[in-house]
Amino acid sequence: MDAFKLDPKRTALLVVDAQERLLPAMPAAHQRRLVACHELLLDAARLLRVHTVATEQYPKGLGRTIPSVRAALDAFDWCAVPVFEKTVFSAANVKGVTDALALVDARAVIVTGMEAHVCVFQTVRDLLHKGFRVHVPFDAVASRDPECRTNALALMRHAGATITTSESVAFDLLGDASNEHFRAISQRVKALPIEPVSPTP
Repeated sequence: MDAFKLDPKRTALLVVDAQERLLPAMPAAHQRRLVACHELLLDAARLLRVHTVATEQYPKGLGRTIPSVRAALDAFDWCAVPVFEKTVFSAANVKGVTDALALVDARAVIVTGMEAHVCVFQTVRDLLHKGFRVHVPFDAVASRDPECRTNALALMRHAGATITTSESVAFDLLGDASNEHFRAISQRVKALPIEPVSPTP
């Protein structure tokens, strides 16, 4: 499979710690876009049958998944999306996550969530080490300090991840404007808020 191409049948979406008590700590300029991008990607995953997994880092302290993101996870009507609690920073070292990825024979993993320079970075690094092709939509990850996010994206790119956008991911999974889900996904894309959020130079 081409390292830059996403095949819904061989791709998984991994939502890392998109939690309600973490979100307010993110820069205000990133929050709306981050949530909207998660909703877009989860809608696309649901419609195109992309297997999805989520994690929560120490939910007793950091809260559960952001309500609108949790609603999007719960909306999957063809499978139940597993949500794994963890204390390790790398979701790639959570047995339930790795078992889920192996079960669906995923070759590529789209990684989103918080914080970009800690749990997301370590997850991406370890997934790459395990042989997965990893795509990181820059607008679907965040850190409290924007400079930490910028550095994390640069590190992930250097490690071999594809730094992309949520819109690029959604349309790559879609593949064809004649797809029956094109209208629903394109309308969600058009509704994305435009925020002053930039990828690494």
